[in-house]
Amino acid sequence: MTIDWRYTIEQDLGVLSVAGYLGPDAARRFAGAIGWVVARGTGPVVVDLSELRSWSAEGQLAITEAARRLAAEGRRLELAAIPADGSLVPVGDCPDIPVHADLAAALAAHRTGEAADEGPAEERHEWRTTGWPTGRDQAGE
Repeated sequence: MTIDWRYTIEQDLGVLSVAGYLGPDAARRFAGAIGWVVARGTGPVVVDLSELRSWSAEGQLAITEAARRLAAEGRRLELAAIPADGSLVPVGDCPDIPVHADLAAALAAHRTGEAADEGPAEERHEWRTTGWPTGRDQAGE
């Protein structure tokens, strides 16, 4: 069993949505998605786990490795909607990983202080695995 993912950039915020089971078989694919994120974005990254069924210890380790990789690039990893079966327990040398209740809360945290009349919104960019259904959209769309 593996995962599907979608990466969206809006302004200076990236959202990596992950669906499926983040276990030993999917950890490598998740690391590949993080490579995609590193190559195509610049700001903080919210990993939206609302479509994730569950994760294993290896999946959690993949998350902490992603936080380290993004921190090395001067970027921050945040989580939204972690699976109900447990919380993330990063190892001691892992960068701080903020956790939001859901994607809407994560997006709201980044929109605080934005002016309502900033002008036209920047273009949105999106990439996804072929298994990501096109009917799934971010909160608020």
